[in-house]
Amino acid sequence: MRKNPVIPYAMIAVIGILTVIVLSFIGVNQRDQLAEGEHGEATQNEEGETTTDPEAIYETNCAMCHGGDLTGGMGPDLTQVGAELSADEISNIIVNGQGDMPAQGHLSEGEVSSLVEWLSEKQ
Repeated sequence: MRKNPVIPYAMIAVIGILTVIVLSFIGVNQRDQLAEGEHGEATQNEEGETTTDPEAIYETNCAMCHGGDLTGGMGPDLTQVGAELSADEISNIIVNGQGDMPAQGHLSEGEVSSLVEWLSEKQ
């Protein structure tokens, strides 16, 4: 009696398809959780309160483009931004965006003020 060689391959295919489906659902859920974190929870501390620590706000919202040490990357160098721009100009750029920088409308007024004050000191 000869065994059917197709059955093991069919079982492997079914297991593979089910694995892909399960991983897809897990991935979609994680993507949604990350998206929620980027829009509103990004500058919240462990108790869920919004922080006004400018370095934490910068690290969460700005460092990916302007570098962790303010020296730039995709975005311009901010190490001397306070010498080049007034506080009002910095605030306007953060709130409304400029050039390739998108508006940071998800930041609260307090977060923007804290960030502007901190960046204005960079001279």
